[in-house]
Amino acid sequence: MVALMASAAHRYDGRPGTTTPAQEADRRAELEVRGGFGVVGDRYAGKPAHQDAAVTVLDVESLEALAAELGVPPFDPLLARRNVVLRGADVEALRGREFALDCGAGEVRLLGGRAANPCRWMDVVLAPGAHRGMRGRGGVRCRPLSDGVLRLGPAVLRIAPVG
Repeated sequence: MVALMASAAHRYDGRPGTTTPAQEADRRAELEVRGGFGVVGDRYAGKPAHQDAAVTVLDVESLEALAAELGVPPFDPLLARRNVVLRGADVEALRGREFALDCGAGEVRLLGGRAANPCRWMDVVLAPGAHRGMRGRGGVRCRPLSDGVLRLGPAVLRIAPVG
């Protein structure tokens, strides 16, 4: 895992402006995930409307490819506002699949759901054109199925067999 984020408040609320909201307070070295609840301390945790989307997952390669396409330096993955950013995982393939992340503290099981579509703020906080460029590769929203802890650093991704 290359980045972890939990935010008690929206950072990209309202219309995109010319300033980038503060991000550092949301950066985490570890996240506590609770099954059926979400990421402890995150604004979407425990909200019924977000039970299938309480944890967002993105692969950093999508951001790296987008930066290269736009001709800009690599982005801070935290700016995409996804809870978990992985390296070396095909995150888009996790939609509709049960999977587990294990960083050495035990597995955290998740169910991949709908796409985590980008918002127009991406054009402000990443680069012009990022909103359109992230479509189809903005990550996946997940339902947490078990309790556990995710930590920065190496992790194993296990995808449950289909059927």
